Amino acid sequence: MATEILRYTAFSADPAGGNPAGVVLDARGLGEARMLEIAAELGYSETAFLTAPPEGLGEEGRAFTVRYFSPKAEVPFCGHATVATAIALAERQRTGPGELVFATRAGTVPVSVTADEDGGLRATLTSVEPHLEEIGAADLAEALAALDWPAADLDPAFPPKVAYAGARHLVLGAATRERLADLSYDFARLEALMRRLDLTTVQLVHRAAPDVFHVRDPFPVGGVVEDPATGAAAAAFGAYARELGLVPDEAVLTLHQGADMGRPGVLSVELRAGDSRVRVGGAGARIL
Repeated sequence: MATEILRYTAFSADPAGGNPAGVVLDARGLGEARMLEIAAELGYSETAFLTAPPEGLGEEGRAFTVRYFSPKAEVPFCGHATVATAIALAERQRTGPGELVFATRAGTVPVSVTADEDGGLRATLTSVEPHLEEIGAADLAEALAALDWPAADLDPAFPPKVAYAGARHLVLGAATRERLADLSYDFARLEALMRRLDLTTVQLVHRAAPDVFHVRDPFPVGGVVEDPATGAAAAAFGAYARELGLVPDEAVLTLHQGADMGRPGVLSVELRAGDSRVRVGGAGARIL
């Protein structure tokens, strides 16, 4: 039986914006090698593969096991492919808006699908428990050298840290929007460092307003130069910003990503007081 491979974009209602993901709603019988092959053939930063959930995870038809593959390797969690998958399920399996739950390698991820007034769908995921880690001076220097960023171009208000909310991301603050826009890096050198540190992306951030940020995510370990809209990194950044006191404990942040690549997307990051988990949501659309 042929495998049906869907294509959806996440964090944009326009198929030409946001981050494209492959979605395989029925991956029964597919081995890891075939999943990786499909992801490589598609060439998107990630493709999601769904199978039956662990026993007792959730309501039938609304709970699934999900695995995520980049063109080069499996990743523990992918935010944009989660949003794309949730919207695909609501459309294709007629589950409609409502609550879903995904079993991922990073942990259990609840997802809520809602409909806008115009009928468009949005999906919001709730991250696993986040945390921050320090990065050594030598590793930071190597990251800056690979990016060709002078240390003076960093925003001192954003201390470099490794942030986790399902996957590990190195967060670096850009002092200016121009610094963020000028991204030309040593692919092999940054990939080698990221593999050694087990990083999924580097989250490059510039603050435009108290609750508005522009972000970019180099993703050489996935086989692509840059990820257009990165939900897992957005969740990690939300935890980072809250823990460092850069935003209130309860806030909704807007992240703009992909404009410098010609694929603009908008990610909403919600922080709730008393809940350390981070919610990341956005629109989505099928790519025909």
